[in-house]
Amino acid sequence: MTATGEEPRSSTPLPHVVMELLDAAGETVSVAESCTGGWLGMELTTVPGASSRFWGGAIAYADHAKQQLLGIDENLIRRCGAVSEEVAARMAAGIRRVAGTDWGLGVTGVAGPTGGSPEKPVGTVWIAVDGPTSGTELHRFTGNRARVRREAVTAVLGLFRRHLQRANA
Repeated sequence: MTATGEEPRSSTPLPHVVMELLDAAGETVSVAESCTGGWLGMELTTVPGASSRFWGGAIAYADHAKQQLLGIDENLIRRCGAVSEEVAARMAAGIRRVAGTDWGLGVTGVAGPTGGSPEKPVGTVWIAVDGPTSGTELHRFTGNRARVRREAVTAVLGLFRRHLQRANA
């Protein structure tokens, strides 16, 4: 952290940083995406040689896909909503289980411009990491659909980087 409370900026792109950390640890990752629609996987595959550490993922956009592909209980989705901490955490755990990877990442949110509610306005995004260390974060992004999705991908990669650093310190 810097004196202003912000994390220091690196000239190395975040996807490269997390892939380097995975490579150093000899670990693998898989992703479960909803609102980002594959953008997270796309970012990870910008790194040459990513296939040695990135298993792949699932774009579980519809609730039914979350249930069928990731094993998320229909009652949980009904009770908490598809955009919730519980669903994000289960997305990350579900893809990790399906893929057999060391880490799983999950992201679900309301990218807009419609679909928001007073409780979960457009820009609400839950992200999750499941692995040797696990955690979730709630974000409220502003801007258009593309910006919300882009910021969500950056947030997931940032959370994942912190977990990798903590787990492999």
